[in-house]
Amino acid sequence: MKLSDFEFEYPKSLIAKYPAEPRDSARLMVLDRASGTIKHQTFRDLPEYFKEGDVFVVNDTKVFPARLYGNKEKTGARIEVFLLRELNAESRLWDVIVDPARKIRIGNKLYFDNGLVAEVIDNTTSRGRTIRFLFDGETEELYRMLDEIGQTPLPPYIKRKTEDEDRDRYQTVFAAHRGAVAAPTAGLHFTHELVRTLLEKGVDLAPITLHVGLGTFRPVEVEDLTKHRMDSEQFIISKESAEKINRALHSDSSTVTAVGTTVVRAIESSLSASGMVKADEGWTDKFIYPPYEFKVTERLITNFHMPKSTLMMLVAAFAGYEFMMEAYQEAINEKYRLFSFGDAMLIL
Repeated sequence: MKLSDFEFEYPKSLIAKYPAEPRDSARLMVLDRASGTIKHQTFRDLPEYFKEGDVFVVNDTKVFPARLYGNKEKTGARIEVFLLRELNAESRLWDVIVDPARKIRIGNKLYFDNGLVAEVIDNTTSRGRTIRFLFDGETEELYRMLDEIGQTPLPPYIKRKTEDEDRDRYQTVFAAHRGAVAAPTAGLHFTHELVRTLLEKGVDLAPITLHVGLGTFRPVEVEDLTKHRMDSEQFIISKESAEKINRALHSDSSTVTAVGTTVVRAIESSLSASGMVKADEGWTDKFIYPPYEFKVTERLITNFHMPKSTLMMLVAAFAGYEFMMEAYQEAINEKYRLFSFGDAMLIL
């Protein structure tokens, strides 16, 4: 398939700037691949489609406030520093993007409002830098100071200033392990009450971690999809979660549901020769687009994604291209709210 196959037109008014309130009041489009039918429901109706023994695989990564603003030494120029990932906690090394990049060279120091200072020690790309925070305290204290001055990095298509409440809005109820610069948005629709309803029904949760990077928003720039390369993202699958997934996967009566495309990429990246999910810790640059044979994912909960995005391509591989495009047109016709804070689909 080609990049242009994933273009579609949508009214900008359908871009959701805020999540539904309460979150599980979001709309849910249910796609049944066996019958080819589409049904319109509400996210809190989700338990209707699941039974005892089914497994939900959720991403428990936690978004941290990754966008900082500091001043360059001597000139005082205002510089945006976007924290991508921590390279070494002990050495205080971070991989970052700076803007404007032309003003930032190796050896420059950046000063932040709460007294933090960082030194640029390497150029990685045209906008990328490696910086070291000049900080002698405990790592948790450094995180606290970064949280103090950082802003939540909302997706680039949400055209509003970050608000204090976004620290909670752009976080799932599963968030536990700090490391993402973007939320695994399928999980944003869950409330504690909905999770409790699923658990009471006998549905099991298998948390995995995939720290979502800025590459989730990086556009595909080649028409030939085989030439696109994904950014690597760190993932962790525990022994307990792997066992839960494998138990459901090899049961005739249970299903494995991936809550979001990040979960799909993690569990489809860690398979043994016998087709079992492995307890694993590593990095994945897996790019899933049609055609693709899914080994683990049997059902998928996901949002409506940006045109030409790798997220949309993964959904097309799972739902079937024609069925997905039909669903997207239906969503536009029915005025579903789109993208990160928007409505959801369940693909059976």
